[in-house]
Amino acid sequence: MSVFAELLICWQKCHGRRHLPWQGTDDPYAVWLSEVMLQQTQVNTVIPYYQRFIRRFPSIKILAQSPLDDVLAAWSGLGYYSRGRNLHRAACRIMTDYQGVFPQSRESIQQLPGIGRSTAAAIAVFAFGQREAIMDGNAKRVFVRYFGIRNYPGEPKTLKQLWELAEQSLPETNHGDDIQVYTQGLMDLGALVCLRRNPLCGQCPVQDTCAAYRENCVAQLPVPKPSKPLPEKQTVFLIYTTKNKLLLEKRPSKGIWGGLWCFPEETGDADRSIALNHGQRVDLPPLMHTFTHYRLWINPQRIEIDRVHEQSEKTVIWIEPEKALELAIPVPVKKLIQQHFLGNTRPNGRLEDVAATTTQTDHC
Repeated sequence: MSVFAELLICWQKCHGRRHLPWQGTDDPYAVWLSEVMLQQTQVNTVIPYYQRFIRRFPSIKILAQSPLDDVLAAWSGLGYYSRGRNLHRAACRIMTDYQGVFPQSRESIQQLPGIGRSTAAAIAVFAFGQREAIMDGNAKRVFVRYFGIRNYPGEPKTLKQLWELAEQSLPETNHGDDIQVYTQGLMDLGALVCLRRNPLCGQCPVQDTCAAYRENCVAQLPVPKPSKPLPEKQTVFLIYTTKNKLLLEKRPSKGIWGGLWCFPEETGDADRSIALNHGQRVDLPPLMHTFTHYRLWINPQRIEIDRVHEQSEKTVIWIEPEKALELAIPVPVKKLIQQHFLGNTRPNGRLEDVAATTTQTDHC
């Protein structure tokens, strides 16, 4: 066994996290759910979502049989909604293609919707004890510093090098639970010690053999992605209200907030939403919502109309504000409802999805 793996296993047994709600099980569904939720979101944010989700959908079969709307409602607020859609798609595929039995090989797991190489490897390790290398954000940072990689790790050539180093660093055999302990240790070392900012090198079990520590360049690694200013976009939310009800429409399954319920957006076309406008528009404070690749300025306009205009489309509903919060809605819609219908005011209009401001750690 390599010195790196041996030291990491010893450290994990003494100092690693062992009480997270998805630990201590080899149930592939529980492992899969936790790994998907953790792809782009911090542990403390994931825990309550994970607990509620697994109570609502306790098995792959129940998840597959549930309407996508219910799944997205349970996911609402966690961000990166394609993860929820892919989770449901993958559950359906497991039921049809694998007779409800979760596939065991990393290659087969990776073929499921929404699962990349690192996530598939983590599931194979924790659920089936297989010897596979991971490369989530924490592991990547550890390897970059430990081996002194001075190139941006997102470059294909550098990422290939990191995967090779990750595979070489694995315990040679899976004696006992070495592979699970090692993998969890790699995640925990990055989460607890080898931090993005102000790393705790004095507590690191591999400090003596770490290239970045030896060369006094820990703070400079990983090399950041060449910076580009985030582009900004604008949109108008039309908040139609009447008799304590508001209008929501279901967005197409593809695209931003796919499959979620939102306020109608104003476009350049004379569409159905504009035709509804029989009242005076009142401008509400703008909101700025941050996505991974751009910022969206939302300009909400409240429009009070005299009566409910019944809609034949199943993708349009009039609903009470309290009940709207039970639907699958994106964060800005939730905040607007809370602020302007339920009396929960905020000091400013800046909104950011709890998950959208974190770094993407697995590309699916």
